[in-house]
Amino acid sequence: MIELADLTGKSIVVTGGSMGIGEVVARTCLQAGARVTICARGADALAEARSRFEAAGFGDAVASVAIDVSDTEAVARAFDAAASRFGGVDGVVHAAAVLEPIGSILEVEPSAWLRTIEIDLFGTFVVTREACARMRERGGRIVLFAGGGASTPYPNFTAYACSKVAVVRFAESVALEMRAYGIEINALAPGLVATRMVEQTRNAGYGSPAVPTVKPEVAARAAAFLLSDRSRGITGKFVAPNYDDYARWPEHLAELQGSDAFTLRRILPKDRGMEWE
Repeated sequence: MIELADLTGKSIVVTGGSMGIGEVVARTCLQAGARVTICARGADALAEARSRFEAAGFGDAVASVAIDVSDTEAVARAFDAAASRFGGVDGVVHAAAVLEPIGSILEVEPSAWLRTIEIDLFGTFVVTREACARMRERGGRIVLFAGGGASTPYPNFTAYACSKVAVVRFAESVALEMRAYGIEINALAPGLVATRMVEQTRNAGYGSPAVPTVKPEVAARAAAFLLSDRSRGITGKFVAPNYDDYARWPEHLAELQGSDAFTLRRILPKDRGMEWE
């Protein structure tokens, strides 16, 4: 198992932190020594998550704020709360997302499709923009969650897939914009994690129970690594922690920073051994 990164004293904001991967990320950051502000839409679920953290002995290191990530004023309030409680924000993990609508493009409701884009993609923009504004003077690290459809087609989940592949390109682009401010931004693909989203997928008649799932701790440890000082210099990358030996990436910074490795790119015939263009 990859050693848990040290986040001692860091103030971390985790969206989607009331359940699923987001809650595991928040717990992992707390275990690594961070002070964590968890955010989610559901106030009840948020309160329950905070109670679980308090029961585990992390009460002094946890704050919670109910927000809709697509609401710019609400997101600003969450960052205000983190700064007020913990003296600023050093890192952000944006795990909040929705999956539906599920179905053929001929069947899904256009307004529901657009709402998913608003939450999953525009919400990523809103959270990242606010984080960058807060970190501009001090630097920091941002981890954006990609997902199904970010690296392969994901039929019947087009809203979710399109938002998640866009998150990767967004991370790559904003990472270049923010490099001068010492802000490092990466996209993280957690793999098929057994969460309510997987249940929604299978309940809708898609996906196979035989497909193995990935433990959420795998993604959470990768997120903690990308928030830590050990990852300094790694930015604009698309990380798949269940496949990538990311803990060794600091040994290859010059190669990473000068290449398109671990990024979205167009595949050419020559990349597949074909001798035509």
